[in-house]
Amino acid sequence: MPTVRELSALTALSPLDGRYGTTTAPLRDVFSEFAFMRARVRVECEWLMALSRLGLAELPPLSAGAAGRLRALAERFTPEDCAEIKQTERVTNHDVKAVEYWIRARTADVPELAAAAEFIHFACTSEDINNVAHALMLADGRALLLERLRAIHEALRALAHEHADVPMLSRTHGQAASPTTVGKEFAIFAVRLARAIEAIEAVELAAKMNGAVGNYNAHLAAYPDIDWEAVARGLVESLGLSFNTHTIQIEPHDAMAALFDALARANTVLIDLDRDLWGYIALGYFRQKLAPGEIGSSTMPHKVNPIDFENSEGNLGLANAVLRHLAEKLPVSRWQRDLTDSTVLRNLGVAFGYCVVAYDACRRGLAKLELNRERLAADLDDAWEVLAEPVQTVMRRYGVPGAYEKLKELTRGKGIEREALRDFVRGLPIPEAARAELLRLAPASYVGKAAELARRC
Repeated sequence: MPTVRELSALTALSPLDGRYGTTTAPLRDVFSEFAFMRARVRVECEWLMALSRLGLAELPPLSAGAAGRLRALAERFTPEDCAEIKQTERVTNHDVKAVEYWIRARTADVPELAAAAEFIHFACTSEDINNVAHALMLADGRALLLERLRAIHEALRALAHEHADVPMLSRTHGQAASPTTVGKEFAIFAVRLARAIEAIEAVELAAKMNGAVGNYNAHLAAYPDIDWEAVARGLVESLGLSFNTHTIQIEPHDAMAALFDALARANTVLIDLDRDLWGYIALGYFRQKLAPGEIGSSTMPHKVNPIDFENSEGNLGLANAVLRHLAEKLPVSRWQRDLTDSTVLRNLGVAFGYCVVAYDACRRGLAKLELNRERLAADLDDAWEVLAEPVQTVMRRYGVPGAYEKLKELTRGKGIEREALRDFVRGLPIPEAARAELLRLAPASYVGKAAELARRC
């Protein structure tokens, strides 16, 4: 039998709680079992307070003190409180019922709350509590991810502006292509990421509070004259969530799926960024700032590896694998309810954790980049064949027959030296002014609107 070791950062099964535990620590207060239980307590207490405002004969309005006591249960919720609920759950084998019993016990010393005990969890199914709790947790988790994504966006934008005018050889299909600028390439990712951030922000997280199968059956059996849909809407919207009017026992999770899809799209943009920067480092366009004492290879002392971008890419892939499973699985439930979503939803923190690890690695990588202007300039000066494009385009303008074919014959697959290209231009039957403009061109100056575009991100 293998040894059962006490849980710690060194014995944790998942690297999110082990190797990357320091990085993912902020998520513990958002997606842990403790955080989930605290959110449930909050929802249960908010529901009881909402009921107390309906003017029911059996539930007089709660005093400010009693309401304050209820809110304090969530605001001052501790891991010890959570452990107490978990102890009750071992008996009930039902977590939400254990929450209800805990609230009853913690409010029994307040007469008006003790008298209201039967209205705790009144007419609710467990999913009324859970779905609102999950939505609140996702709102906090989204805010945490957006903070990091915005930091990456600002870093990209700063790099785009700083290097707006620095020419760089493009690499379509890995081959020399029309030049761009370093700043323009950063600007592309800044603009793409900004759009992805907007899509993440735009998702309205939804929740419901409508009973066992979404029809307010129990509510209306007890109080047929109350507009329970309005009551439920008021509670959900007071928590900053969007109210879903049509559900089964569970909130169908379509909004969650939209959020996970939006996060996955942002992550895909960053995967593209990580791979491009990895490649530019390999080409020597960027050096990486050295960290004292850091080792790049156990056997090759010279190495400075692009480990941050590699770490980011790998963890983004893991994040997207979980996010896409969540987005595909959660909106699917057999008939009015099955339990497959329950265990899957416990992995929200896993998806967000891999995002946090990846985002932080990407930011570290960006902060280490140092431009190698000499290498960029040398690469451009060794690629005069890229000027075949402007030469043949000007030839077309002035009606020179076979312009493309002539440049193809001159340059395709073999490159061309600067003077050979200039000799070709000098012999063209085009106006002198046009010839002079072409002779002034160099790969480093043939960048179009790249610098302007870089500054517009």
